Amino acid sequence: MNSVELEWRLLRLSKMSASEVRWRISDHVRRKRWASQQIAPEFSPQSWTLDPSTRHEAPWDSARDGSLRTFASEEMLQAVPDDARRSVIEAADEILAGQWQLLGSVRRDMEDPDWFFDPVTGRRAPQVDYCFKVDHRSEDITGNVKRIWELSRMHHLTVLAAAFSLSGDERYATRAASHLRSWWAQNPFLSGVHWTSGIEAGLRLVSWVWVRRLLDGWAGAAELFERNEVACAQIWWHQHYLASFRSRGSSANNHVIAEAVGLLVGALAFDLFVESPRWAEEAAQVLEHELKSNTFPSGVNREMAFDYHGFVAELAVVAAAEASWAGRPLSRDLWAQLYRMFDVVAATVDAKLRAPRHGDGDNGRALVLDPPTTERWEGLLAIGEALFDSPGWWPRVGPTVMSTLLASMAGRHPAVGPSRRPSHYDDAGLTLLRSSPSDGEEIWCRCDAGPHGFLSIAAHAHADALAVEVRYDGVDVLADPGTYCYHGEPRWRSYFRSTLAHNTMEVGGNDQSTQGGPFLWTRQARSRLIELESAAGGEVVAWSAEHDGYRSLTPPVHHRRSVRLASRLRKLEIIDRLETTGGHGLRLAFHLGPDIDARMIGQNTELSWRDGASTRNATLFLPDGLSWSLHRGETDPVLGWYSPHFGAKQPAWAVIGQGTCTRTGLDTYTTALQFHA
Repeated sequence: MNSVELEWRLLRLSKMSASEVRWRISDHVRRKRWASQQIAPEFSPQSWTLDPSTRHEAPWDSARDGSLRTFASEEMLQAVPDDARRSVIEAADEILAGQWQLLGSVRRDMEDPDWFFDPVTGRRAPQVDYCFKVDHRSEDITGNVKRIWELSRMHHLTVLAAAFSLSGDERYATRAASHLRSWWAQNPFLSGVHWTSGIEAGLRLVSWVWVRRLLDGWAGAAELFERNEVACAQIWWHQHYLASFRSRGSSANNHVIAEAVGLLVGALAFDLFVESPRWAEEAAQVLEHELKSNTFPSGVNREMAFDYHGFVAELAVVAAAEASWAGRPLSRDLWAQLYRMFDVVAATVDAKLRAPRHGDGDNGRALVLDPPTTERWEGLLAIGEALFDSPGWWPRVGPTVMSTLLASMAGRHPAVGPSRRPSHYDDAGLTLLRSSPSDGEEIWCRCDAGPHGFLSIAAHAHADALAVEVRYDGVDVLADPGTYCYHGEPRWRSYFRSTLAHNTMEVGGNDQSTQGGPFLWTRQARSRLIELESAAGGEVVAWSAEHDGYRSLTPPVHHRRSVRLASRLRKLEIIDRLETTGGHGLRLAFHLGPDIDARMIGQNTELSWRDGASTRNATLFLPDGLSWSLHRGETDPVLGWYSPHFGAKQPAWAVIGQGTCTRTGLDTYTTALQFHA
């Protein structure tokens, strides 16, 4: 163990409670003991048989009413819209041709994929090592583990199975079956990188359930699953693993939700084992408790990373639909909470149905039945509309394969929500300023005065206190940078989480919160809302907040920001105030979206971008007292980048003002963004 790793371990330990330390010691001992249960890949899969005492006496076909075999009725499948049907089949044809889009790169080995190979780094992750000895955080050992894990979530197989179900073309079923047999044979219990993470096991189980469900009309389905000892062993191993190892304490974020969902869905749908009823009951209890813990009363996810709001909502609704289908529905409280989560999505998306981008986002999906080109938030809204009696202010979207099938399982649920679109969530510190529809194209502005993140490590948070995100008719103008990466590229991971990478103010060369590792913050800034001003219709037009992230400087610095939207004037004003008695250096950053071109003219920056056949223009009027410069795609140091989705980055203009705090006690910097007709 090198000094860097030792320092990280000590910092991580400092964020744990005494009870969590005790649990982790117990968990560590259990993992060592489990080494004797490992099945090495050299053992033939034909030898993988379970103890007969693990099985139900009744065969799967008659295990319970409403089994997998009665799901994919012709009536349900006919309800899938024609355009959604065509899109799924087109995506499945790409897979048959050997291609699959995956986290910013294209896999071209999809006829017979290498489950351990990262095509970007060229490295191959361990396959035979005992899983709990594999350091999946080391790119030198595993390559980019996210790309390797993502393929084994098997979302491409649910697309193939959906295409078979919708078309009857057995080529899709045959390819899905060959991939499953390949993965099962190469990944015996506790061997290799795919057994190192519970969230991955949970998501695989969800995919397997839906592959089996959608292949129901295929003659080989039973031989692939319930009459296949290898499949039954893998299904039992995955559930046994999830029931034995659960994220807890400072790690009980979206991971514990995914683990519980995988166990619940697997135990209800694959009702094969004597443990299945107990596993289902335990998983349901964990899901009910942890979903509440992970969610503010308003319905906003507590991780302060909006992509995970969508991921958790999708996980929970897949589990809730499965439970309803099995005749063991989850509580009314959970369904009410689900409605609030969907309501938040409906309230926060912009004119192009794009949600806020703050915090980490890795494009995680609970279940993929529609092609990967389907917009994430539009798909979620389709599910919400299919399941709930949504109010008139929700954006209207068309049905998808997933929304149609989940609604067939779960039915419609009554819901009580706000009669008009919310623009402020006090518990999450999330505020939206929007222009009036009568004033032309939408100006959309997100303001952040929420908690830094969730739990003691705030794993998926960014140092973005008081940051703004501004769009014009759905186009990023002042942009959140996104995420780009998690493991393997620490310099880039640090930048995309930094204060300088966001539309806010850096003081003293420091982040507002202190990074202690790729998923660890050792000090977290606290933000506080000061004031809101609303128009007659209830929409917020002015916002003011402050944070204490620079209180540790000597002398300390207090940052307060106010934002006002003058809808009719097409103007946004941002006022930053710094209170201090010291001469700290400062940088005020405004990051432009990738479609925005910029040029400095004197003290101001002229912005332009294409919108179809038209060109749009705006002016960023910059405050005096700072030295302003443009930056784009720089690497030493890193500055001027935008990540459109996980695994991808591209240059984008950054407007940086540099100066020094005066010693007068109060500095004020006023910026105006004027959109031109």
